[in-house]
Amino acid sequence: MNDTAVPAALHRYFDAQNRHDIDTLMDCFAPGAEVRDEGNTYSGHDAIRGWKEETSAKYKVTVTPLATARNEGITTVTATVAGNFPGSPAELRYRFGLAPDGRIANLAIS
Repeated sequence: MNDTAVPAALHRYFDAQNRHDIDTLMDCFAPGAEVRDEGNTYSGHDAIRGWKEETSAKYKVTVTPLATARNEGITTVTATVAGNFPGSPAELRYRFGLAPDGRIANLAIS
């Protein structure tokens, strides 16, 4: 994902995700951020950190972004996700909304 039009927080997010660097990944999220993944919603840094720590340890996921689109304030990244889960690898969509400071305000993974 070398596209300079992609917000910097998203580059940092995927880099930290692939290195399983939870602290750097958390710096990408704005206060009060919300994540929706696998039918669950995680609100705030503590809940998001718990989600990332659990999924990182359980699935050892790596993400390879394939395409990026921006529409009405939402950046959608289509990516190949591989790890220790049934059906790996899978193609998922990450839909990011950003806060005014450029950090991630909301993320929906489907």
